[in-house]
Amino acid sequence: MRLEDLSPAPGSTHAKKRVGRGNGSGHGKTAGRGHNGQKSRSGGGVRPGFEGGQTPLHRRLPHRRGFRNVNRKEYAIVNLSDLEVFEVGTEVTPELLKENGLVKKMLDGVKILGEGEISKALTVRAHKFSKSAEEKLKTAGGMAEVL
Repeated sequence: MRLEDLSPAPGSTHAKKRVGRGNGSGHGKTAGRGHNGQKSRSGGGVRPGFEGGQTPLHRRLPHRRGFRNVNRKEYAIVNLSDLEVFEVGTEVTPELLKENGLVKKMLDGVKILGEGEISKALTVRAHKFSKSAEEKLKTAGGMAEVL
C-alpha cells in the first residue's frame, strides 16, 4: 500500500453543498433560506438567548450570591462509636469501612469524628481526624494514622 492508494471509505465523504446556484441542485435563488425576513439576510438572526422580546431565562432566574469554592473537598464521615464493631487490634482502613457498610461512597476520603466513645485499641487509617477523635483513640490505646 502506498500513500497515493489511500482513499476514504465509500460513502464517508460528500460533495460540498453549493447553494445559490441554478445548476439543478435545488438550492438556487433563495439558497434554502426561504423568502425575506431577518433570517434570510446575511448576518441576520437573533443573538443567543434572545426570546423574541420576552424576558430571557437568564434574567428570569435569581442570582447566585456569595462564594462557591470549586476546590471543596467532601469527606465520608464515620463516628468513633461506629468503630466499636471491630475486634481489638484491628487495622481499620477506608477499604475495610466500605466492606462493612460504614461508608457508602468514598467521596474525597474518610474523616473520623469524635462522636461517641471507643473502648477498643484500634489502629485507624483515614484521610482526616477531628481533634477529639484523635484524643479518644489515643486514650483507648489505639492509633490514628493520616493517609
